[in-house]
Amino acid sequence: MLPGTAEEEWREDCAPRRVLSLFATKWTSMVLHTLHARHRGACRTGVLQRSLPGISKKMLTQTLRDMQETGLISRHVQSAIPPAVEYRLTALGMRFVEPVELLYAWGRDNPDALDQLGIRPTSRRN
Repeated sequence: MLPGTAEEEWREDCAPRRVLSLFATKWTSMVLHTLHARHRGACRTGVLQRSLPGISKKMLTQTLRDMQETGLISRHVQSAIPPAVEYRLTALGMRFVEPVELLYAWGRDNPDALDQLGIRPTSRRN
């Protein structure tokens, strides 16, 4: 296969698929955005959960684990009683914040386009 051919651009490990797999869970981009925009890149678990209405503790825990495994965030245990856990954006996580922020800004600037989308059956919007 030659570089730049249509087959190479759509293979299973192509850039678009790799980006989409990173955001396969719906909360990954929101966690990145929230850590960056609301908490300057670092936040304790409970504060983060309160900043993300609608996420369950289980889903937040799983999302944070996945993000830690991929290198987007790091986990820091502070020596306190009880121990406090803080999550921080890594340098890699900060690189992924940029396109997420662009996409979210587009959504804020184009609510009419979002309103034209049909409401999904699983949506909480009425």
